[in-house]
Parts: sequence; C-alpha cells; structure tokens
Amino acid sequence: MANAESVRVRVFNLNCWGIRYLSKHCGQRYAMIGDMLCKEEHDIVLLQEVWSEKDYLSLKKKLACSHPHSHYFKSGVIGSGLALFSKHRIHDTFLYRYSLNGYPYMAHHGDWFGGKAVGMAVLSIGSLTANVYVTHLHAEYCRDKDAYLPHRVVQAWELQQFVRHTSAGADVVILGGDLNMHPQDLGNRLLRSYTGLRDSYLETDQFDGCEDGITLIADNPFISKKELIPFEKGIRIDYILFKGSPKTDIFCDSMSTTKGSVRDHPFPYSDHEALTSEKKKIDVLNYVFKTPRVTPLSLSSSGKLAELVDIVTEARTEVKVGLHCAESMRYTAARTGVMGLALLFLELAIAAVPWLALGADQPFPRTSFYLLAGLCFAILLTTSLLYVFYTMELKSLQGAEDQMRLAVGSLDLDLYHSD
Repeated sequence: MANAESVRVRVFNLNCWGIRYLSKHCGQRYAMIGDMLCKEEHDIVLLQEVWSEKDYLSLKKKLACSHPHSHYFKSGVIGSGLALFSKHRIHDTFLYRYSLNGYPYMAHHGDWFGGKAVGMAVLSIGSLTANVYVTHLHAEYCRDKDAYLPHRVVQAWELQQFVRHTSAGADVVILGGDLNMHPQDLGNRLLRSYTGLRDSYLETDQFDGCEDGITLIADNPFISKKELIPFEKGIRIDYILFKGSPKTDIFCDSMSTTKGSVRDHPFPYSDHEALTSEKKKIDVLNYVFKTPRVTPLSLSSSGKLAELVDIVTEARTEVKVGLHCAESMRYTAARTGVMGLALLFLELAIAAVPWLALGADQPFPRTSFYLLAGLCFAILLTTSLLYVFYTMELKSLQGAEDQMRLAVGSLDLDLYHSD
C-alpha cells in the first residue's frame, strides 16, 4: 500500500419542476436556482425536469464560472429533463431510455412524452474516476391503485442493470434523482440491494432538513395536500445514493435539504426540496498491486442473498401483474378493432346497394354515411396503434420477467453454494 489521500465532494440534487408556461414562476425560480448554485459552488449538480433546453442554456451561461462542465440529456418528445453541471471535467456521457414509461393516451400525466431515462457521466475527481448518474422515474399518481407500478419496477430493474454494467471501472458511483419511490418501495429495495448503493440520508450522522428527510412537503405552496394523502407531512422520493469500490472507501459526512421557503424570496425553488450531500469524504488507498474487483453480490452473506432473492421474486410477481393487464388491454383493442372493421364492411355493403340494384336510391343520407365511415376509420386507426403499443409493452415486460427469472436462478445457485 503506497499512500492514502482524502477528497471531498459536494453533490446537489433537485427536481426543478420546469414546465414552461405551466409551472408557476418558472423563470423566476430558475433565476433563483442559478444564483444559489453560483453561491454554493457544489462539485456536482444533478437536475431533473429541466424540460426546456433554453432554460438549460440559461443555467449553463450563468454557471459558466462555477461549473464550467455540463451536459443536457436529450430524449423523448419533450426531452428527458435531465441535466448535469460539474466543477470537474466530464470525459464521457451516455443516456439509456427506459423501455416502459406510461401510456401516450394518458396525456394529462405526461410521463410518456418526457422520455424518462438515466443519464451517465464519467468524471475525474482528483485521481478518482467517478461515474455519476442522474435519473427520473415514472410518477406515482395513486398509491392505492397504482397502474404504473409495473412500469416503475421495470425502470428500477433497468436502472440497476445499467449502473452495475457501466460502473465496473469506477472508483466512486453517485446516483441522484427523483425516483418517485418511497424508501421501502419495491423498486427502491431492488435498486439498492442489487447495486450496493447506499442512501445518503440513512448513512450520515449529520442531517439538517425536513423531518424524516422528506422531499415533498405539505407546507410547500406548490404542492396540493390531496396529492400527499395519506402522508400528511409529506414523502421522501428524491435521493442521492453512492458507493465506493474495493480500493475506495466513501462516507457521507453530512446531508441537508431545503425546507420549503427561501430567504428573501416569496416562494421556494421548486415543488420538490433540494438535496445536498455535503462533503463526502473519500479515502483512497493506492495499491501497488491490482486488486480484483468484487461485486456486491459476491460479497453478500447468505442472509442478504436470500433477501435479494425475495425482492427479485416480488418484482417478478409485480411484472406478471403488468403482463396480465397488458394482455387484457391488447385483447380489448383487438376486439374493438374487429368491431370497427365489421362496421366498415357493413357500410361498404350499404354503399354497394345502388350498384347491385339498378336505379335504387342510397338508403342513408350521404352526410351520415360519410360521418359513419370516418368513425370506422378512426376506430380502426386508434385500435391498430393501441394494439401495436400494447404488443411493445408486452415484449418489454416479458423481457424483464425473463431476466428476473434468470437472476433468481443464479442467485439461488449462489445461495446454495454459500450454504
């Protein structure tokens, strides 16, 4: 062992709620966010819901001195909304778009149009290589009847796969974002158990912020309290997760969140609270020999392996529920399409009456005939598109379920050998 060095990193995370022309005080809040980031000078800034590239470019210009390196991740119809700013040089970036992300006909929710994804950036922090991830998962609109739960579970599954397979050479892994999951939700447990990522809020002894670390608080003027039922005080759905490597020990010295109001301003930065994982201390041990990299799974005890098997099995069950729903919806679309096609053939038969019976008049008014034909075509087009969409959803769910089945088999084998 040669020597040890200490590096401190401050990570900032915020869902900006930046929907131009729809979000309240959007321009003013971006100005407030930019001023605060210039003043605080975090090492890494992770932002979600920066839906307009113009807003990103405005922030980039304002932060040019404090955060000279940045990247905007583009995806979907209106973008991924993900942006990253850094004091440290960005060497490489990559975006992975989740295979499932809601439904296009649920336009009032809008998640499908956002192209939810995970963005990755490779940074150099001193002598360390850091893989930094920023993500935003599908929202939960009704906890009791969550139609999007299978999609969010698949997103969490793809997220943990992406992090595991891309971070093998990293000394430090940092993931921040709006996961739209409570700490003990299935997707959250799946992500943290499989990757070995640790929650900054749970790991630090020094916390300054909202009670229980909640990031959607009832006192925020942009929040409707009805959205938080049955959680009166609020919920914690935004996170900064991290882990080290076999040659790097990483600790969270302190953690803080904003508390709704902002001094000298009439409203907060966003409907979400901002997170700052302050002064993460990284002790780096430089080995003169090459240390074999060991994955969290192989380091796990038999108890942790058994727990992981249970979590993946639970995730498979939820995905199967999604499969059943998708199959049912595809069948409904196909049945409706057949009815529309039968109606169209009936119209064609009616249209052929004057040709078959010479001199006979058209039995229906022409206007009604054309309107009914237009309705038939609309039904056929809509049901065809829905059938294709549900087929794609089925394939994504089946693919995730197959992967989970293989993972459970592999984990069971590891568990057997560990016993």
